[in-house]
Amino acid sequence: MRVNRSAYYDWHSKPVEVITAERLHLYRRAKTLFKDSRESLGSRELSKKLREEGFVIGRYATRTIMRKLKLKVTRRVVYKITTKRKHSDDVADNLLNQNFNPVAVNEVWAGDITYLHTNEGWMYLAIVMDLFSRRIVGWHMDKRMTSSLISKALMKAVNLRQPKPGLVFHSDRGSQYTGKLYQKLLATFAIRPSMGDVGACWDNAVVERFFGSLKHDWILKIAQPTRDHMKQDVADYIRYYNNDRLHSTNSDMSPVKYELSQLIVSGKG
Repeated sequence: MRVNRSAYYDWHSKPVEVITAERLHLYRRAKTLFKDSRESLGSRELSKKLREEGFVIGRYATRTIMRKLKLKVTRRVVYKITTKRKHSDDVADNLLNQNFNPVAVNEVWAGDITYLHTNEGWMYLAIVMDLFSRRIVGWHMDKRMTSSLISKALMKAVNLRQPKPGLVFHSDRGSQYTGKLYQKLLATFAIRPSMGDVGACWDNAVVERFFGSLKHDWILKIAQPTRDHMKQDVADYIRYYNNDRLHSTNSDMSPVKYELSQLIVSGKG
C-alpha cells in the first residue's frame, strides 16, 4: 500500500474513536443547520438551534464540534448607505429615539433600502420590519430605487398585517421616504412617519443589521448571475429569517414563533 513501517505502526497504535448513534445524530444536525444558514451560524447561534431541537449542549461544546467538523463562518464586511435626502422635502420628527422594542405587533414598523449586485446589474430591495418581533412583513425589489419601490413594500405589509390607525413607520431621511408621494401613502393608512437624524445609522440599527445578515451571511456567499436569481434568493432568506433564524431579543425564538408565543400568552392564539 506504499506506506512506510513507522506510519503504519503510528496508525495501528492510535485508538479508534467510537461514535455513538446519538453523537452521530448531533453531528449530522449541526452540519445540516450550519448548511441551512448558508454557513453563517456561529457557535452561540448554532448551540441555541441545537438546544431548540432537544440536544443538551452549550456554546463551548458546540465550538469544539464546529472545529471537529470544520464548520467555519465567513466574516462580514461593511457596506455603504444608499439613500440621501432631497432638501426641499419635509422631515418628520424622530418618534423612536432608538427605542426599538415596542410592546405589541403593529405598533412600530421600520424600513430602508439596500442595493444588491448581480451579473445583469443592480437590484434594489426595500423592506418593512415589525420591530416587535423583527419580522419582515413587507418587501419589494426593482431595478430602480424609486418611491414606487418603497410604496409597494409598504402596501404588501399593510395587506398582510391590516394595522390599526396610529402605527409608527420609522425610516431614514432618504428622498424616497421624505417625498410627497410616500408621505401621502402613509397618511392614507393613518400611519405616523418617524425619521432618524442625519448620518445617524444607529437610528435604524435593527434594519441595518438585517441588511448586514442578508448580504454577508447569505447573498454574497454564492454567485448571483441574474436579477431573477437574486430575487428568489432574497425570498429564500426572508423565509429563513422569519421562520428559523433565532433572535436574542425574541427570547431566542424566530420572529414568527415569537409572535405566536405572545398570542398564546395573551390568550388570543
